[in-house]
This record gives sequence, C-alpha cells and structure tokens, in this order.
Amino acid sequence: MPSMLHLPSIPRVAGRAALFAASFLPAFFLPAGTSAVRSAGAAEPEAAPRLEAGRAFGYLTRICNIGPRVSGTTGMTRQQRMIQQHMSDLGGKVGYQSFDAPHPLTGRPVRLDNMVVTWNPEAKQRVLLACHYDTRPFPDQDPRNPRGRFIGANDGASGVALFMELAHHMRKIDLPYGVDFVFFDAEELIYVENDGSTRGEYFLGSTYFANEYKNNPPPHKYVCGVLVDMIADKRLELYMEKYSLKYAPEVTRSLWKTAERMSVEEFIPREKHEVRDDHIPLNEIADIPTCDIIDFDYPDWHTTQDVPARCSGESLVKVGRVLLEWLQHDVPAPRSDE
Repeated sequence: MPSMLHLPSIPRVAGRAALFAASFLPAFFLPAGTSAVRSAGAAEPEAAPRLEAGRAFGYLTRICNIGPRVSGTTGMTRQQRMIQQHMSDLGGKVGYQSFDAPHPLTGRPVRLDNMVVTWNPEAKQRVLLACHYDTRPFPDQDPRNPRGRFIGANDGASGVALFMELAHHMRKIDLPYGVDFVFFDAEELIYVENDGSTRGEYFLGSTYFANEYKNNPPPHKYVCGVLVDMIADKRLELYMEKYSLKYAPEVTRSLWKTAERMSVEEFIPREKHEVRDDHIPLNEIADIPTCDIIDFDYPDWHTTQDVPARCSGESLVKVGRVLLEWLQHDVPAPRSDE
C-alpha cells in the first residue's frame, strides 16, 4: 500500500511486452504450465463454499516466512514459484506479464512480473480480482527502525493468502463469468529519503497491465474488477473507499450489499478514506470499473510490526466469503457500452 494518499497523475511505464498468448489464455499472458480447467457442467453449486481460516492464515505465514518480497529480488522469485505451484495444482492456468522498469536508486532495468491466474479461460466476459504481491523495501513509517526488515504480512501477503484460499473453490462453483486473479508487481517499489522525499513510482505493475489492456486489447472484456489490500487486520474495518465510489459505484455498493445480506459486519457501508492504489490505473487507463477493498486504519502500516501475529485468518475468510457470494450472484451487469 502506498505511503501517501494524493499523488501526481500516474505515468505510463516504460517497458516492453515480453509475452504472447497461448490459444486458451487471454491474449497478453504467457502460460507457465498446464492443467485441466473445469467444463461448464462441472460446478457443484448445492453447498456453499467453506473457506478455512486456519488454512488461509497458514498461507499468509508461509509467504511471510520467505522474508521480504521486494520487486526484482530472490524473495519475489521464491514467492512466484510458490504461487505458481499452488494455483496449478488446484486447476488454475498461470501466466506472467513481464516488463522492465528502471530501479529507483540505480536506474538499471529491473524485470517485473504481473502474475495472472485464469479460471474458465474460454469465457469472453471476465471479472478481475487483484492484489499486489510485492513488499515495500523498508518499513519507512516505523519511527524506531525505518530501515529495518519489512515482512508485509497485511500489506502484501494478505491478498496473496486470500487468493490461495479462494483457489480451492474456483473450480467447484458455478460462475456466470470467467475470473482472473492478478498479482501486481511493483505497487510500491519506493524508497523514502531522510528528508521525507520519495524515489520511484507507484503502481508500476497495474499501470503496465492497464496500458496493455487498453492498447493491445485481448479477446475478452473485463466486466469489472475488485482490488484487495490490507484485508487481514485482526480488527478489520472495511469502509467504502472514495475513489471506488467515484469510478465504480455499482461494483462498490453491490459488494457491501452482499456483505450486509451475509451479516459480515466488517464491511461498513459508509465512505471514509481516499486512497490512491492499484485500482486507479485500472479505472483511469483501462476503463475497468474497479473497487478497492482496503482497511486503511491498520496501525502497523509500513512498520516492522506488520507481521502475522497482527493478522487474522478469520478476517481473510470473511472477505473471501463475500467475494465468492458476490461472484456467484451479485456482479453488476456489464455497462451498456460493453
């Protein structure tokens, strides 16, 4: 999650596309392995999915055990291998969208990789579920140790852990749309100087993804999107984020209505924070109406205390339950221009 709420307009990322599609994947994804994908008649809708809090928290812990997962580092590579194996084993089609960007400190090219996990790849109308999976280089909001070791349990690992848990159910539920999990790289490859100034650009992965979707349209269309960020806080409070209401009001309100129907009280139907996050380029560049589900009241944000002990598997499962119910029953109809 970025360290400031108001930033200049998001620049386009210089880089080069490195990938081409396989016939069964959306056009700008490179396959990273093969596995069976469910047919239209293989759904098992009679029982509600049972997400497991202990298992979800276990995934969060495994991710954090890797250590820092800064873009372009071995920690990120280890995480990518873990995600790829997990998603492939559960029937997802895994691909990468790779590009280069200059490192904020050295200017040298850094290879960045958005990961895309595709479910029901034949569907031409799709829903995008996204998170970022990089960690900030340092815990620069920690007054005692701003150059310490940043693990990013909530801010980075929580979205990945949630998607790893959701993956157990994606081939078992009947969905009216195809679904893509997208893990954005370099959401916050940012270095804070001693005077408080920053070096680097936010949202490199999501900006590249949005530009590719706009300039090299794939054969599918995203009906809408949901970004999750910092959703494992033990004291979870999810207010409606203001940019989400501005750009994707139907998506946002439908999610909170789903939570209300399910009596998930952590979704609070009031607007509160204005957060520039990975949903901004998806809305402004790609024109994909995308909501940000984010708990921006997390007290350990960008500190050395953002560790698994401050997180909860129950919080992850509550968000996951709402998302699965919403995907099956409450996704807003495509806009008339689609």
